[in-house]
Amino acid sequence: MLGLERFSPQFLSVLRIMAGLLFLEHGTSKLLHIPHVAMFDSPLPPMLLAAGIIELVGGFLITIGWFTRVAAFICSGEMAVAFFQYHVRMGRSIFPTQNEGDAAVLFCFIFLFLVAAGAGPWSVDAMRKKG
Repeated sequence: MLGLERFSPQFLSVLRIMAGLLFLEHGTSKLLHIPHVAMFDSPLPPMLLAAGIIELVGGFLITIGWFTRVAAFICSGEMAVAFFQYHVRMGRSIFPTQNEGDAAVLFCFIFLFLVAAGAGPWSVDAMRKKG
């Protein structure tokens, strides 16, 4: 259409980097309190601690594109669990617009896409293939 198809691999990398950075921020807010989120001030329950670790490590790996498919698979699973265990189970609706689960659903499917598509050309994975 606009001739942008030739840039698809680069846009894949941009999508991966932005999703990874946003996911990483969820982990840093839970574990490092950066940025500060008041609900994470008290000690985290085990499930939130595990989620924070997955978000921190997985978000970093996805951002730099290293072991992307494995990290994205784990992060996608975490978001599916978060959606059903927190957003739906807490007596809320199944609909993401009503249970505030939009981000969890988007992360889940973006990461699932990365499992299939890989990291793209701007990644550690791509550099390792060349070397």
